[in-house]
Amino acid sequence: MTSYLKIFLLAIMVHSFTGMDAQTNPSIEVLTQGTKTSMRGLSVVSEKIFWVSGSNGMVGKSIDGGKNIQWIQVPGFEKRDFRDIEAYSDQVAIIMAIADPAIILKTKDGGNSWYTVFADSTKGMFLDAMHANGKSIQVIGDPINGKAFFAISNNQGESWESQVKDAIPLQEGEAFFASSGSNLQMAPSGNQFKAGTWMVTGGKASRIINARDQRDVYALPLIQGKESTGANSIDISPSGKFAFIVGGDFARDTLREGNAVKVVFGKSISFTQPTIPPHGYRSSVVYINENILISCGTSGVDISRDGGMHWSNISRLSFHVVQKAKTGNAVFLAGGGGRIAKLLLE
Repeated sequence: MTSYLKIFLLAIMVHSFTGMDAQTNPSIEVLTQGTKTSMRGLSVVSEKIFWVSGSNGMVGKSIDGGKNIQWIQVPGFEKRDFRDIEAYSDQVAIIMAIADPAIILKTKDGGNSWYTVFADSTKGMFLDAMHANGKSIQVIGDPINGKAFFAISNNQGESWESQVKDAIPLQEGEAFFASSGSNLQMAPSGNQFKAGTWMVTGGKASRIINARDQRDVYALPLIQGKESTGANSIDISPSGKFAFIVGGDFARDTLREGNAVKVVFGKSISFTQPTIPPHGYRSSVVYINENILISCGTSGVDISRDGGMHWSNISRLSFHVVQKAKTGNAVFLAGGGGRIAKLLLE
């Protein structure tokens, strides 16, 4: 096959995927696995560049789409768990350690050196997720004195301002899951439907809350009532008109009841439950375009081609997090046992 023909066929495949062609059959290609690192942080910069973060102080980076992965154990943090990461390039990234104390580190030289940009040793401090939109980065954490922790940086994480004072109280047993770094999501810039940064809670209560105006809060029609139940992840559609939330019960990860809901933004918020939900507990969800979504969890990976109303299982492999490239269409997944994979088209 000539190089020209290969390029032509690849272009057709990409067009079919983004256009939701019924003949497209996505599959999962495992790039690496077999280590003791459990990865829940993933940031995909482009078709070629992605970063992952996880347990044992480990960070991984690829600049060639996963053909080669550079592993970095951050000195002095060998016993820490980096549950989330936000990357801007192959040189600049920010990682979040969950607790004891809660710490955020930044690198500007591709991971060769790191420096602390945030540290908090307050009793009970436990960071759960970060999300970046340009220079703005926001982080959420479990409740302090009954109120959700929320902080924001407007200079790519160099300095942070806490918003806890203005936060609303969370209900007893309600908190955030540090399962995939994706239970916090900013609406697209200029979103005309429902502006703001949205966070989803789980546990004994499960709600969607506007992080900047926490009076704007709605109960979610998801399974809840136990420490293992509720929302784990939210993503907002490219138009900003919809969002999709996944979760379930991670203690019963094949249970499909109450594990997903579609959010319709307007002057207020309404919810639509899928006709065919994902095939079990799901810890991460991402929009590929306005119609196609990918979701993953410990019991497998699912795809929806109709905005989240019907889901099909495409893999039984376990993953914690899935993310799409900020620039481009590449989709990568990461999970336990050092597993990193890429979404492929057959």
